[in-house]
Formats: sequence, structure tokens, C-alpha cells
Amino acid sequence: MYIDLSHTIGHGTKTYKGLPAPIICDYLSREDSKKLYAPGTEFQIGKIEMVSNTGTYIDCPFHRYAHGKDLSEIEIARFVDLEAIVVRIPHTLKKEIRDTDFKHLDVKGKAVLIHTGWDEYWDTENYFYHHPYLTQAAAEYLKIHGAVLVGIDSHNIDDTAGNSRPVHTCLLGAEILIVEHLCNLQSLPEYGFTFNALPPKFKGVGTFPVRAMAKW
Repeated sequence: MYIDLSHTIGHGTKTYKGLPAPIICDYLSREDSKKLYAPGTEFQIGKIEMVSNTGTYIDCPFHRYAHGKDLSEIEIARFVDLEAIVVRIPHTLKKEIRDTDFKHLDVKGKAVLIHTGWDEYWDTENYFYHHPYLTQAAAEYLKIHGAVLVGIDSHNIDDTAGNSRPVHTCLLGAEILIVEHLCNLQSLPEYGFTFNALPPKFKGVGTFPVRAMAKW
């Protein structure tokens, strides 16, 4: 069974406040292609203009560190078939996710997916404000105990009320990948599945949209 954990990206989809929404249009329309091909033969070639932080995306070390590994330098095994667990911390109960929220769990070698339910606000103005986030202590705990990827269904894994990003700094500094803007985590069991989030192989890019999914 497969569960899609990614938001759909469309023309004008707004992911992050202050960043431009994607522009999706024709480079070559089907109508214009008729001039280039035999009768009855049509093609469409799309054109996409967007920032890399669009939709559901993965962060690699280069996103935070100038000499960190970019998308092309991370081995495929770090993106696919990762043993995973879901940690359920409803945003209705609290916004600050602490180290104590993980201390009853075995996170070593796992993708840790944090289900807050914040994705219910996707594509609304509420999505950008007062969202759930991890504390620095939580990030340090996940690093020390061997998590290989941390994902969240929130606007950011860090608290965006200020301008520091200690969770990105901690996790990406340890080459622990981050996936933000997940969705549908309520459809997953708490364990017994694998997680996949494979981006294109871009050089000089540290973040890019993924088709994140769970499989079991």
C-alpha cells in the first residue's frame, strides 16, 4: 500500500510567506505544436518558474551550510525505503515539540515523521502563523539518538517567530535530512512502514520539492 504525503503544487500555490508562488504555464502549447508536427500530432512542453522551497520539500545540508552536501551529493539510499515512525503531537494540545516527546521512542536509523495536523490549514492564511515546531533540545535529542531524517506536516520545523533556525542548524549540520509541509500523516500507522522522498539530482541546490510517500 502507498500513501501520498505530498501537497499538490499548482500555479500560484503559496508555500512560504514572503516567497513567490510558482508560475506554471506552457512553453509550447498544444495549439502551437501543431505547426511543428504532422497532422494529428500534438505535444505540450511546460514551463515552471519557482523557488526551490515550494510544496512538500526536502532540505539537504547545502540549504544551511555553504560547504554542505547538495541534492546531487546525497546518496539515493538516504531518500528511499527508510524505516519510519510517526510521532503524534496534535497542534491543538501544544505548538512547542520538546525532547521529552521522543524519549519513549527508538529513533535510531529511522525517519521520524511528526504528525501535528497542521496541514489542515494548508492553502489558508492561518498556515503561516503560530505553527508547531521543534525546540533545539528536541533536535539535539534526535541527532544524538541517530535519526536519519525528520519530517513535519507544519509550515516550518523551526519556530519562525524569530530569525534564528536552531533546528535546521543542528539537523542539517549532522547531515540529517528535513522534510517540511508533509500531509496525510493521519493515514499512517505509527510504525511498520517505509518512507520515501526522492528529489531530482540538482547540483548547487539544497532544497527541492519531493513526492513524499509511505509504503507498507
